[in-house]
Amino acid sequence: MKPEHDDRPRPTPLRKAACWAVHLYTATGALTAFAALHAIAHGDVRSAFFWLWCAVAIDASDGTLARWAAVKQYLPEFDGARLDDIVDYQTYVLVPVVLMIETGLLSGPLGVTAAAAALIASAYRFCHVDAKTADHFFTGFPSYWNVVALYLYAYRTPSVLAGLVTLGLALAVFAPLRFIYPSRMQWLRALTVGLGLLWAIATAWLVFSLDAPPRGLTTASLLYPAYYTLLSFFLQWRGATRPATR
Repeated sequence: MKPEHDDRPRPTPLRKAACWAVHLYTATGALTAFAALHAIAHGDVRSAFFWLWCAVAIDASDGTLARWAAVKQYLPEFDGARLDDIVDYQTYVLVPVVLMIETGLLSGPLGVTAAAAALIASAYRFCHVDAKTADHFFTGFPSYWNVVALYLYAYRTPSVLAGLVTLGLALAVFAPLRFIYPSRMQWLRALTVGLGLLWAIATAWLVFSLDAPPRGLTTASLLYPAYYTLLSFFLQWRGATRPATR
């Protein structure tokens, strides 16, 4: 039975089209996952990392667009958060783990164990109700396997060390840690997002020079992940969980 008075906002056709366009934009992340897998199958590692870089660019911007279009308000029948999680599991977890296996970064019993641990731990975390807190922090290591894979490959990390790093981070998925969500934080958001954009440019350069990555660029680009991690730990230690910006 329909309610007598439906107080939900009635979107204009233009507003509804904007909402669907945002969801379509999010869904294109699945196409980058497909393109990356295709590149891996053909031994084109640089193209695979390029498509994963594109996936991060989409993921970093679709949330802002969704809030601007107010998709939850005007298109409540479609769960954009679920779509985002499906795409993110492909681009942040499944494809990077396949890439690490196929390039030999993860090999032997240790490598296979680490890969399985990463896949299962991240699947658990993606489905957990506390994967993101109400004040917009990630809990546990946020399954940035695409970033891990890029640096392990750029440094030509030995498979044993790569396996140990991967296994350790898979366990860190369950750790009682909180990591910032840059576009939703309030304190230092402008600085953090700005540094993130510089890091995106640096990693794009790193991807295009992946056959012989400049060691200085690779090391310098690690400054942002270090800043991200230290700021997350500082905020957790200080207990500075301020109201999220909406």
